[in-house]
Amino acid sequence: MLPDLTQYMWIAWLVLALLFVIIELLTLEFTFLMLAAGTLIGGLGVNLLGGVWWLQVLAAASVSALLLFTIRLLLLRALHRSSALHPTNVDAIYGLGGRLIAPFTDDVASVRLDNGELWSVTRSPGSDDLAVGDRVVVTAVRGAMVEVIHEPAAAADTPDASTDRSTD
Repeated sequence: MLPDLTQYMWIAWLVLALLFVIIELLTLEFTFLMLAAGTLIGGLGVNLLGGVWWLQVLAAASVSALLLFTIRLLLLRALHRSSALHPTNVDAIYGLGGRLIAPFTDDVASVRLDNGELWSVTRSPGSDDLAVGDRVVVTAVRGAMVEVIHEPAAAADTPDASTDRSTD
């Protein structure tokens, strides 16, 4: 006489759901979360209502597929909507304004950028008339030095750009 293993099917549904949640914590793509929800809602739900084992599997698969192709897509869209790319490190310096704080000697000077950093500066081609106190814009980063040109007149006329934020 063999025991009826279908009476312990609810344990299998709980273990499977727990396994899916653990895998979801490692992947973070909402795929296994939807499978876990389908397992709990469809499989365990039908089991608790007294359904046969094949109906439990069918319900779990149906609910999982429904969640995968509807809710998961909405969750991913909402998650990626707020993840705009922000330049960091060297990429954030391109186009940043600043003020020249030391004169050029041997084609090297100092500039204090609007983010407060102090950088060594070389002149970009065509920017030979830079003087101390001039507003500049970074055009390139060359190792530990930046190349600058005069700030365009339109940007220099704005109230934000005309105030010197440096603490010389």
